[in-house]
Amino acid sequence: MTIINSEKISQVDFIQSRKGEFQAIVKVQAGFMTTVDDLGIKAKWKTGPQWKRGIDVFRSFKKGALQTIQFKSEGTDTWLTVFAKAGTKIKLMDTQLFEDMKVGDINQDWSNTNLYSPTNYNLSNAKTWEDKAFVNNI
Repeated sequence: MTIINSEKISQVDFIQSRKGEFQAIVKVQAGFMTTVDDLGIKAKWKTGPQWKRGIDVFRSFKKGALQTIQFKSEGTDTWLTVFAKAGTKIKLMDTQLFEDMKVGDINQDWSNTNLYSPTNYNLSNAKTWEDKAFVNNI
């Protein structure tokens, strides 16, 4: 699948459809950063962890809270950054996030960042909020 990335956000390919754990670095209302992982709240989930893909993490937080998503593949102890934001700029994003992200994911809470790109939407033939933002929608 070809990624359409007119904003030239750095692309990494760490997830590669592997199973693993995700954690997020988020800014809380008090203004400081904290780490949130699906395992810490797993007791609330009757069916196990809910963050099975990076996009699940991306969709879990209020506007402005999410700063970074990290991924640790099963069988490793290393956390890899698969999404990073600095100010209003998305600095890097994993291929899986590029493939999964819809226009509605961006327009809802990320319209003040470089993820929001009418040029990219046109290049990917996106017409609705349900269309993919970074892959061809033909």
